[in-house]
Amino acid sequence: MKTFKCITTLALLMPAMLTVAQTAFQTVKGHVTDKVSKTELPGVTITIMNTSPLLGTSSDVDGKFKIAQVPVGRYDIKAAYMGYKEIVLPNVLVTVGKEVDLELEMEEAVSELQEVTVSATKKNETVNDMSTVSARSFNMEEVNRYSGGHGDPSRLVANFAGVSAPNDSRNDIVVRGNSPTGILWRIEGLNIPNPNHFSTMGTTGGPVSALNTNVLKNSDFMTSAFAPEYGNATAGVFDLGFRNGNSDKREYAIQMGMFTGLEAMAEGPINREKGSSYLFAYRYSFTGLAQDMGMKMGTNATPKYQDLSFKINGGASRFGKLSLFGLGGISNIDFLHNKIDSSDIYADPTRDMYFKSRIGLVGLSHFIKVNDKSYFKTVIGATISENSNKQDTINKYQGDVAGAAENLRTSQVNYSFNTSFNSKVNARFNYKAGVIGELMSLNLYDAEVQGNDGWRTLWDSHDNTMLLQAYAQGKYVFSEKLSLTGGLHTQYLTLNGKTAVEPRLAAKYQLTGRHALSFGYGWHEQTQPLSIYFNKQYNADGTYTETNKNLDFLRSQHFVVGYDFLPAADWRIKTEVYYQYLSQIPVTAYASSYASINEGASFAPTKKTDLSGSGSGHNYGVELTLEKFFSKGYYGLFTASLYDSKYKASDNLERNTAFNGKYTLNLLAGKEIKVGKAQRNVITIDTKLTSAGGKYYTPVDLAASQLAQKQVLMGDAYSYSQRYPNYYRWDVKVGYRLNNVKHHFSQSFFIDFQNITNYKNVYAMGYNKKTNQVNTAYQTGFLPNFIYRINF
Repeated sequence: MKTFKCITTLALLMPAMLTVAQTAFQTVKGHVTDKVSKTELPGVTITIMNTSPLLGTSSDVDGKFKIAQVPVGRYDIKAAYMGYKEIVLPNVLVTVGKEVDLELEMEEAVSELQEVTVSATKKNETVNDMSTVSARSFNMEEVNRYSGGHGDPSRLVANFAGVSAPNDSRNDIVVRGNSPTGILWRIEGLNIPNPNHFSTMGTTGGPVSALNTNVLKNSDFMTSAFAPEYGNATAGVFDLGFRNGNSDKREYAIQMGMFTGLEAMAEGPINREKGSSYLFAYRYSFTGLAQDMGMKMGTNATPKYQDLSFKINGGASRFGKLSLFGLGGISNIDFLHNKIDSSDIYADPTRDMYFKSRIGLVGLSHFIKVNDKSYFKTVIGATISENSNKQDTINKYQGDVAGAAENLRTSQVNYSFNTSFNSKVNARFNYKAGVIGELMSLNLYDAEVQGNDGWRTLWDSHDNTMLLQAYAQGKYVFSEKLSLTGGLHTQYLTLNGKTAVEPRLAAKYQLTGRHALSFGYGWHEQTQPLSIYFNKQYNADGTYTETNKNLDFLRSQHFVVGYDFLPAADWRIKTEVYYQYLSQIPVTAYASSYASINEGASFAPTKKTDLSGSGSGHNYGVELTLEKFFSKGYYGLFTASLYDSKYKASDNLERNTAFNGKYTLNLLAGKEIKVGKAQRNVITIDTKLTSAGGKYYTPVDLAASQLAQKQVLMGDAYSYSQRYPNYYRWDVKVGYRLNNVKHHFSQSFFIDFQNITNYKNVYAMGYNKKTNQVNTAYQTGFLPNFIYRINF
């Protein structure tokens, strides 16, 4: 009843919103640079398409431009310059509440022609010029537009080919059958272990993203054979950036969302002459409301979280450009024995559990030009990821008196240094070389009460190590049709002296203006989760032995071939075929089914010891993307992935990995309908259909679990032998966007009807101590999620 009262009240406001009829305007401004050298380009012709009369201007000596009095709506913005490829930025949204600030990067042509027209839009390209295969850029409007996305970049990329995330309660992503632990998160050049609330050691996902999409800029996501500058990852790369605040005027935003919480954002100039600015955004959850409206996550516990993101842009000076950025988040959830029901497979009726986590990063970035062709970029910073899990036993015979039972604390602090030299030799050749250093400090502590013997320490590690990386990469354009990128990445772990040298190579051949072939090869290696290196084997005499310290890097070799076809304006068909061979996988020294590539499936750090890197595995598959880019008021996206993921452990038997879903299908579509006398307000309709194969799992040994009064899995013969049912979900999102001319603000309201068919997708099957049986926990049922946003 609360759900429908809320929806009805908000719906009654919409007729009043539709009465605005005045023409609304906004300013479109930006900065134009050479994509490779980052040199400002003066005299670039900027045109806003489909305006009458045609609106446009030219960039000034600093590459800046400004066009005032642009009517609100969606526009394609074209940039043209002699000797450079013409670019078209599609579907730029202009609203009353916020100025449009664009960063345009143009690529110098190698053709003899003075001006080259490229039919493809920027949508086909990546932010990183070196990313040739298995890569795609995305913008924050896409993150917020698609239904069922919760404003989360991870959930957005789950719509792309090769990516699967059939989990309503967490945003861990499976890329081409690889564990989510193989993902590299990079923000402003700073590597971060896990940018999610409720994160745990050794994972890269979580229930709620701490990344605020309102501070992110256009970013890249890569799924295979990524460029040499990206190291210590085997599955994929998120290369994200924080945008600068408005350097001309102060702007504000307030947003409410069931999952993103209550949010406030402020940005504006510090020194207009230097172009310096600030940007701050703060969020506070109210997920209790979500649970009151029917959200289920396999538990009745209520998660709480908050985060702060910021960027201070120092502007231009003779010493270059400095910027300070950061992100901090805290979260907690309590599983109480007297607030569980029979379907809860996580809480224990004899225990109270209190979980807390903190994440954070802070970085300082420096950019300085050497000349018109070259520049240095340096980032220094620190990240922290820590959590604690305290458990109390409940004595039913003494009035529910609580007594300490377990105390688990983990923390990882990284101090990072990343510097690179970038140079554009000429229009055909550019290169980049750099070094990355990460000092990683790990603290692990775990102790539990064992009967009358009192506390026993299971973990007590205070260790550190350093990972040193270096790379060199280049791109050579033979002609407008053929380009080649390649280079080397190397890394060294001081803990055990292990070294990796990783060659990378990619090529793209433009058969015609509409057809292109691509090829990529990548040798990628990754450190094991630090907790594995520092696991201590408990000896009978009370001493500990670190048996995993000499483990080598996990190795993955990627082969990929792609075909890209543009059949018509704003349409794209892309297919890729890939094969990955994994080796040096940690497995047990004795014959068993354990392999570290399944880490990330249980969301808890392993305590395995005496491991050796003799395991192997492979992933292969084919992917298809059919996309209608947003134009003429609508868009569509269909992606299909067929894949297989297998591994061999120390018993030399081939098994499915925990992430072998076999297939993923996504179908998305959306339409915008202009309303009002001035046609400046918009009703939006978006929908998404997803089907994904169920993951393999190891079944519970019920008899052993009942005897031990805790979950016990069946033996190696049953490892990943059973499969959850396939995942299905249909989401529908409707919204209204209003531009208020009189008070000069814009507001948006959306209702996202998630899992509209109320399909019962299985989340997990586990032993339930309360029922003394194996119970099934289901994912989110039908849930109407709301979002309200105002910009002024």
